[in-house]
Amino acid sequence: MKISIRKAKKEDMAAVLKLIKELAVFEKEPDAVEISVADLQRDGFKEQPEFECFVAEVAEKIQGIALVYKRYSTWKGSVLHLEDLIVSQNMRGHNIGTLLLNEVVRYGNQLGVKRISWEVLDWNEPAIAFYEKKGANVMRDWDVVHLNEKGIKAYLSKL
Repeated sequence: MKISIRKAKKEDMAAVLKLIKELAVFEKEPDAVEISVADLQRDGFKEQPEFECFVAEVAEKIQGIALVYKRYSTWKGSVLHLEDLIVSQNMRGHNIGTLLLNEVVRYGNQLGVKRISWEVLDWNEPAIAFYEKKGANVMRDWDVVHLNEKGIKAYLSKL
């Protein structure tokens, strides 16, 4: 099976969104995805894109993605954040995740980042094992904190 990894194009965003929705179902949040193809196309392909996306193709069909963006650590400096690494469920176990992660690490190195970081659900043991096998440090003593849009509005209403 030939797998090719490349930077995503604007016209790939429908397939990217399909995989994002597949991940949401896997993560038991099937109704959580609010973005659209138009949002992805606008945000990823403007003059200063908000993200970079790599796709994995098998037989000319997108079967995996890795979506990243830069951030800044007050401790380390420039960081690449891996928002999602998704492989279509029917294609897991075919080295697609490794090839996508390889591309993310190459890209981060090319940018000169001091760290590449991402989150993984604590119950997703196959993903945790995969990341640890690759040398990543899964920091189990850290909790992810989110303030969603509703929370932002509630917060501001109290100021």
